[in-house]
Amino acid sequence: MAETKLEKLNIQWFPGHMTKAQRMIEENVKLVDAVCEILDARIPRSSRNPDIDRLAEGKPRLVILNRCDLADPAVTKRWAAFFRAQGLAVLETDARSGRGVNGFVPAVRELLKDKLAEYERKGQSGRTLRVMILGIPNVGKSTFINKVAGRKAALAGDKPGVTRGRQWISIDRSLDLLDTPGILWPKFDSQEVGEMLAVTNAIKSDVIDRETLAANFMLRLRRLYPEAVRERYGIAPEGEENGFELLEQAAKRRGFLVSRGEYDLERMANTLLDEYHGGKLGRLSLERPE
Repeated sequence: MAETKLEKLNIQWFPGHMTKAQRMIEENVKLVDAVCEILDARIPRSSRNPDIDRLAEGKPRLVILNRCDLADPAVTKRWAAFFRAQGLAVLETDARSGRGVNGFVPAVRELLKDKLAEYERKGQSGRTLRVMILGIPNVGKSTFINKVAGRKAALAGDKPGVTRGRQWISIDRSLDLLDTPGILWPKFDSQEVGEMLAVTNAIKSDVIDRETLAANFMLRLRRLYPEAVRERYGIAPEGEENGFELLEQAAKRRGFLVSRGEYDLERMANTLLDEYHGGKLGRLSLERPE
């Protein structure tokens, strides 16, 4: 099957507070023993700040693959292996239900076992470990911290930039977390990154053309999960239709008629994105490790 070309999508993203937040992270990373990066398990590549290697240089690192309940389990396992091959510790979680969250503190202690041993040799066995928590907006960072802390310690919300400033959170006598603002980067390296962030609500999809976003998303689904498209929308995605044509076929099956022979693509685009967010298409991972 030939790959149908994606439609050009204009994504404008100018996060005014992001430069200040990044500067704050750079200034405070020296205060912590390790850095924990929370990623969206559905889009680990696109939800990863490209500056993270520079920001966290020299620090032990833990990657949290969050929202694993929404991602394809087999693909999540591949991503976990991918990050471990880079020398990073990995934990799979679903912060909303709490699944996997209990493994966080043991994972941190394992990650920092050499430092703990050093403290013990120096007679400082009660010394508190400090871990910085990083993550893009709407990746579940605050929900994760609240689950780990067992209380509402971090401000949670579904809008980018809810967590504004630096916040220390004590988990127990041996561990403090440094919560940081959810930051995105000023310019996306590719249209694909912007699309994945918009599809998963990391950035507001209402600031871009939702029909084009949905059309390109339909092409991605056809490539990665054709059975989900077939089962949910009753269309056969094996041809070479473009994304708008696939949207029109789905709108036709749903009866989204505007006038005779003309179908409501805007309504179908919103339906597709809403049903994806609602988990009605199944557990889907939108990116694969290299």
